[in-house]
Amino acid sequence: MTGKNISIACYDNEVPPFVEAEMDSLYGNIFSSLVEFRVYGWVMGTTSTYVVHADGQIITLLLFKREQGMVRVLNETICVGSADMQRFADFIFKRYRDVQAISFKAIETDIGNVDFPYQRFNHLEDITLSLPSSAEAYLAGLGKNTRRNIKRYTDRLIRTFPSCRFEVFEGAGIREEHVRTLIEFNRERMADKNIVSVIDEEETRRIICLVRSCGLVGIVTIDGRIAAGALSYRAGSNYFLNVLAHAPCYDEYWLGFLCCYRTICECIARRGREFHFLWGRYEYKFALGAVQRDLDNVTVYRSWVQVVRHVNLAWHEARQGYARQAKVWLKYSNTGTSRRMLRLVGHIRDAKRAMQHVTRGRKSAMLQSTSDH
Repeated sequence: MTGKNISIACYDNEVPPFVEAEMDSLYGNIFSSLVEFRVYGWVMGTTSTYVVHADGQIITLLLFKREQGMVRVLNETICVGSADMQRFADFIFKRYRDVQAISFKAIETDIGNVDFPYQRFNHLEDITLSLPSSAEAYLAGLGKNTRRNIKRYTDRLIRTFPSCRFEVFEGAGIREEHVRTLIEFNRERMADKNIVSVIDEEETRRIICLVRSCGLVGIVTIDGRIAAGALSYRAGSNYFLNVLAHAPCYDEYWLGFLCCYRTICECIARRGREFHFLWGRYEYKFALGAVQRDLDNVTVYRSWVQVVRHVNLAWHEARQGYARQAKVWLKYSNTGTSRRMLRLVGHIRDAKRAMQHVTRGRKSAMLQSTSDH
């Protein structure tokens, strides 16, 4: 920012009215938006606002909470460069003498020249697609095999199911039926893999609320019934995929993949800038042209003395970080050792479930025996 006139403003325990539109314009990120914060229980009265202007234009806008000697930044999955982090840390440590550490969660960063001790560990990845100016340009930019498969499976789907239709719904036009059907498809697929979905009824209601505020859903119907769908949110000019699912009976038709492709084309038609597949390194995301961006957790300390004083926090961050590294290696490293370790973890998990089942059975029997007496 050499040569620019920098000014900083801070609103303690306040979020001014201009923040909502400015955050959408500046970051275009659903995880750094007031609409998402509200849906997930954000409390305005305890949130402060940090704003940086360069020659009168906002270049940084962070919301944070201050509690128990620590500042926790609420903005997630955005890019926070070294200069931004240095400026924010300088400001926070000078303004709040009781604050000894600053926490950023799931940010893209090039941190390296910050004049404070810090910890940085990978937390997630955001698989992101930069959208071209037209659907034709997008298709032309995909790999040869992907282009061939899109045409092949589209033709096959239409031949087999002449009633097949693709429609797009936005905001208030999205019906609760759409959301619940897609979530149920998702649950069925995960159940086939012996995985319990994290989308419970409470989360389902949150999703419904969020899609009605800023959602875009691509739906495939066959014979008038929902067969597949891609549910995403819009923030600024960017889209964020949350649920992609299809009825299991259409597995052989690549229906989920085709629905996702068509939804991306609709985002392009709406002048979208980026399509975020978010976390999970699934092959279909890369086949559709996305690239991986790493998201890290960063904790900045006032001094090395504070690192020692907050050793429990430092140890917690390190433990979580190294556990994440091990998990990623086990899941994505295509080696015999990692495959054997994954099988071992699976066996341990199955054994644990079996023991829990036996324990529940014994407790039930004991209770029944007690009631019989």
